[in-house]
Amino acid sequence: MYTHDSWTEYWEGTLKRTNGNIGTITTQSHQIFANYGIRNDLNVIAHIPHISTNASQGVLAGMSGFQDATVAVKYRFLNTPFTETGSFRAIAVVQGSAPMTDYTPDFLPLSIGLASRRIGTRLTVHFRANRGWFINGTSAYTWRDGATLDRPYFYTDGRLTFSDRVKMPGLVDYTLSSGYIRGELVLSGSFSQQFTQGGGDIRRQDTPFVSNRMDFSRAGA
Repeated sequence: MYTHDSWTEYWEGTLKRTNGNIGTITTQSHQIFANYGIRNDLNVIAHIPHISTNASQGVLAGMSGFQDATVAVKYRFLNTPFTETGSFRAIAVVQGSAPMTDYTPDFLPLSIGLASRRIGTRLTVHFRANRGWFINGTSAYTWRDGATLDRPYFYTDGRLTFSDRVKMPGLVDYTLSSGYIRGELVLSGSFSQQFTQGGGDIRRQDTPFVSNRMDFSRAGA
């Protein structure tokens, strides 16, 4: 999978702004997935991304390298046969991630990751009607281990700390999607949100910090 995204605006708390010192930030990722089916209802999945970043203005150089390897176990614990109304299935996922290389996370927005080990759990439910309509709901909680900086102090959320170890807040996310399937054609729309369970805002005229709140709402089709 190849992904390309770019942005010129970002939020410092409630202030939406541009920054001539970085211009447009571009991130490209090449991702390799492997999926092995142990049984019809049990899969093991691996994921390895290679990330590169670039700023169109200023003196900050981009980064490039392998980010965090992920291994997940996916189990379909409920799968009802089609009835007069449709079918229903439920899937649980447990996954863990860890940095593959010794990259520094303390270089946002050009860092390739946050260098934090993670453990996450996800629950997904899917209903498909006999006429082809479907609806999905999925939600997850991700626990994140602390990140280590290349400096013995940091300032965030109004507090100076003399340590190279940063406590990382957990994440909660959910996605709702609905659409229509007919033969090989799928039409779908979705809405997602992520909430950081703690962390502070970017300080005015400062760079982002690894434990900052990173909340978003996203719609897609």
